[in-house]
Amino acid sequence: MKVEKPFLTDVEALRTRARDSIQKGAITPDYQGDVKQTIEILQAVLATEIVCVLRYTMNAVAATGISSDSVKKEFDDHAKEEQAHMRAVAERINQIGGVPNFNPQGLASRAASQYVEGENLIEMIKENLVAERIACEHYRELIRYFADKDPTTRVMMESILTNEEEHANDMHDLLVAHEGKPMLSKSSA
Repeated sequence: MKVEKPFLTDVEALRTRARDSIQKGAITPDYQGDVKQTIEILQAVLATEIVCVLRYTMNAVAATGISSDSVKKEFDDHAKEEQAHMRAVAERINQIGGVPNFNPQGLASRAASQYVEGENLIEMIKENLVAERIACEHYRELIRYFADKDPTTRVMMESILTNEEEHANDMHDLLVAHEGKPMLSKSSA
């Protein structure tokens, strides 16, 4: 006769393991990720988000021209959302035992995106679109990396990716509106 294994480890074993490794905080024995590697990856994501906050904030301040008010507001909104991403990533680093690196020294070299201000409204929009496209591609790669090894970090990255894709779409729409020509080809369904 086949004996079925319980879905979860017995409660007494869970309790014992929890007490025995209390100093590890949220990292339990069934965590399958590499904590050191995860912290290193998230430090780069944190730097990327900081750079995005700085770029969008600078663009919101520097945007000028007859059509700039709505674009300034969009830049401001994106800066706030990027700041929320920054905070979530920093919290996750802390949660798994790391110390978030907010040091401005070397920030540009740690980030996936670049800090390019753009000299006019169109260039600002283009640079933000490029940065969002970089973030989207990079974050998709990280989501695949974390997969089931670290579902909490994966879910956080999925949430951030959703927002970054919205940002890319917003920047594309602004670019079309200000250049007057669509960049995306219409695919036939």
